[in-house]
Amino acid sequence: MAKSNLKKRYAKYGYLYSIPFILAFSIFFLYPTALTFILGFTDLKGAGNTEWHFLTSVGKPWYQNFEDVLKAKTFWKAFANSWLFWIMGFVPELFLAFLFSVWYSDRRLKIKGTLIFKIIYYMPHLVAGSVTATLFIKLFGYPVGAVNQAMEKLYGLFGATWENRNFLINGGDLKKMVVLINVYMFYGYTLLIIYSGIIGINPEIFESAEMDGCNRIQTFFKITLPCMREMFIFVLVTSIIGGLGMFDVPQMFGVAANNAVITNMTYLNNLAFRNGYIYNRAAALSIMLLILNSICSGIIFYIMRDKDEEKLKKIIKRERREARGR
Repeated sequence: MAKSNLKKRYAKYGYLYSIPFILAFSIFFLYPTALTFILGFTDLKGAGNTEWHFLTSVGKPWYQNFEDVLKAKTFWKAFANSWLFWIMGFVPELFLAFLFSVWYSDRRLKIKGTLIFKIIYYMPHLVAGSVTATLFIKLFGYPVGAVNQAMEKLYGLFGATWENRNFLINGGDLKKMVVLINVYMFYGYTLLIIYSGIIGINPEIFESAEMDGCNRIQTFFKITLPCMREMFIFVLVTSIIGGLGMFDVPQMFGVAANNAVITNMTYLNNLAFRNGYIYNRAAALSIMLLILNSICSGIIFYIMRDKDEEKLKKIIKRERREARGR
């Protein structure tokens, strides 16, 4: 009895310590999220306007804001760009992460100084995306920029002439630049995640494979990848959420080249704060993006599920039902 009272006495401190988090979570996350869901079904728009009405109360269908967003050509351009930037950035990012992770974790190679390399690879992730985008804008500047100057000297070595190019107004060049920045910023982060997953695999498994005569390719596909399933799910889900929510880098390029690099989040920012303060459509778009991220994450979890474990659970359930029926 005394132990029970002692646990209750100490339990209250746990609740007290959790109050600051609960308050911060409620004020800065729960309330804005709930308000966004409400405003998505209202007519709120205009700078400084605080009055709003539900769409059904003013004779409009409840889905009007969602329909308006889906009819906008800019939305579909932003939607396509977001997927393009994520796919074109994630594939080389994952390839580099796996390449260096497997390379550094291979005990047969015994590479020295891997810690220094990992720190160097991770450093770009510590720099804000807006700062990195500014750096690339300066590098690809026109008419004077490091890239134009380097190309001019390189062409001069072969007796050719390089005409300075304005990369910052060409839609194709801007898209390539955004993809390059994303790979540069995030492959180090993905590398550390993948590397930590590989070194977490029991070394005895690799030793057994080596003794059985498995080469590095066979070891990678037969041991490393299957054992990395949970870690790969984490990388894939966080990457797709970050890719579809890309904002800082495309925003730094502004409306250059007819919104060539506009994404879901920059379009959301334009709706809410730069294009007539259309808060109701911006809220509707936020709800749509949340649903999209949830669906994509659910699909990933379903596809990457452990099928053997599911079969085992079904067998156990069937045996329990049979045991009850006897």
